[in-house]
Amino acid sequence: MLVIGIAGGTGSGKTTVVRKIMEKLPAEEVAILPQDSYYRDNGHLPLEERQKINFDHPDAIEFDLLVEHIRKLKDNQPVEQPIYSYLSCLRSEETISVNPTKVVIVEGILVLTHPGLRKLMDLKVFVDAEADDRLMRVIQRDIEERGRTVEKVLNRYQKTVKPMHLQFIEPCKRYADLIVPQGGENHVAIDILTQFIQRNLS
Repeated sequence: MLVIGIAGGTGSGKTTVVRKIMEKLPAEEVAILPQDSYYRDNGHLPLEERQKINFDHPDAIEFDLLVEHIRKLKDNQPVEQPIYSYLSCLRSEETISVNPTKVVIVEGILVLTHPGLRKLMDLKVFVDAEADDRLMRVIQRDIEERGRTVEKVLNRYQKTVKPMHLQFIEPCKRYADLIVPQGGENHVAIDILTQFIQRNLS
């Protein structure tokens, strides 16, 4: 099994890179484990407190569960991937069944920050983008998908997104085997990455 980690700042284009890779690969041979599915369940907190959680800090992620799931998949065992809602800040009682595949892509802003997770990766990728480009994408996404106002998005960006990016995400670039500038618009880098995966599949 080939395990690929794809990290990068919020709004850097990670999801676009993953989608473009998936378009060129056999769907039944690739599984995706999004870091966002592994946010800790905070059902013990009232909604107002849950909405104040710093989702850009590594402590917000249940990395032990993510590592356990990748190990199980490597051992040819299926796993039950959690489902997390940004609107309620809770895990659903339902899960997504993920079967072992030839390739597993682990995608998220913090996936290269965890040493145990990095050890399981055969290829580590960092999707890079300018801060203003990332901010524009974050504003658009959070308004459309997460029901936030521009004021709330900018406030969160200043308080958590930017400082956490500088403290945790940007430094983990040094662990990357491949850096993809310009995110999903870098067709050459995406082709190189896809070819690497295809060679391993064959």
